[in-house]
Amino acid sequence: MIDLFQPQAGDGELAAVAAVFTDRWLGHGPRSTAFEAAFAHHIGARPEHVLFVNSGTAGLFLAAELLDLAPGDEVVLPSPSFVAAANAVVRAGGRPVFCDVDSRTLNPSAEDVEAAVTSRTKAVVVLHYGGYPGDIARIADRCRTAGLTLVEDCACSVASRVGGRAAGTFGDLAMWSFDAAKVMTTGDGGMLHVRDAGLAVRARRLAYHGLVRPTGLGSAQVSGRWWELDVPEPGRREIGNDLTAAIGAVQLARLPAFIARRKEIVGLYDQELAGFDAVRVPPGLPAGHTSSYFLYWVQMAARLRDQVASALFRDGIYTTFRYAPLHKVPAYGADGPDLPGAEQAAAETLCLPLHPGLADADVRTVAAALRKAVESAH
Repeated sequence: MIDLFQPQAGDGELAAVAAVFTDRWLGHGPRSTAFEAAFAHHIGARPEHVLFVNSGTAGLFLAAELLDLAPGDEVVLPSPSFVAAANAVVRAGGRPVFCDVDSRTLNPSAEDVEAAVTSRTKAVVVLHYGGYPGDIARIADRCRTAGLTLVEDCACSVASRVGGRAAGTFGDLAMWSFDAAKVMTTGDGGMLHVRDAGLAVRARRLAYHGLVRPTGLGSAQVSGRWWELDVPEPGRREIGNDLTAAIGAVQLARLPAFIARRKEIVGLYDQELAGFDAVRVPPGLPAGHTSSYFLYWVQMAARLRDQVASALFRDGIYTTFRYAPLHKVPAYGADGPDLPGAEQAAAETLCLPLHPGLADADVRTVAAALRKAVESAH
């Protein structure tokens, strides 16, 4: 099977894990702090504003909690988003309101977001679809003008930039995912960026049970009764650990090579599918935009898409569609307005295998099988 995703980890990551075992501390500690600092440098932020958490989903839930949503507060997000984003809003006490997207890029425009904003809107969550940063600069400007908190879901966009500025630094809050399918991985893990200094302190506290000061050996240096608790508000345990941080540090160093290979694969797909009018490849990037190339999606007539996916699966090629339109999910009401861009994309889009483990021959095999499947479908 040619898989959609495949993590890239090897001797460097194994050596980093071995060093953690040698040091006999696997929990949140100096390697977690060092990984936060390295990632902060990567996105151009201060380390104290960046927190290593145990999953991207934990980052979304923590970001939603920091919004301090009241009953009736709404949060706008694009319908084609991962389910965790809507779950986080609901669990924080808010109501997700879904906006439309461009049917080709699957990213919302500033106008798409504005069309869903009401007097009850408290925040906006934007996913950078497939690693392509989209209209984030304009959306950020409109949110600032309207006094809305902007959360960037950067799960797909660990290396994406607009005008040299990292995705995740346009809004007020941002999270990245490092699960096994992502461009870089720690197995499970994520990163949270909080622009406001005071809120960053609160985020770090909430991520570790709400404790003002962690208990344990380190706190013994600053308190005569280090076992006593100071918990001004309840939190959860969402912090990352040194074992996964050690893997993350190696992955971050390898990130430029990962991105370079993904870009080559995207170029090869574009080349192999050029002139095949029955299939549309992803739109080109606007000037000044840099992608993380997390997804490569093709689009075709809706009547063909499912047949093509099944034919490719029979040929040993795994494809899928990410992400299902959330405005059609019963848990979120499923009674909102029609969103034609999102619905067209959901009916016509198929994501092809994309990861650095693909050889050029694999890419050509996928492209040839796709051509054959489309031509055979009826």
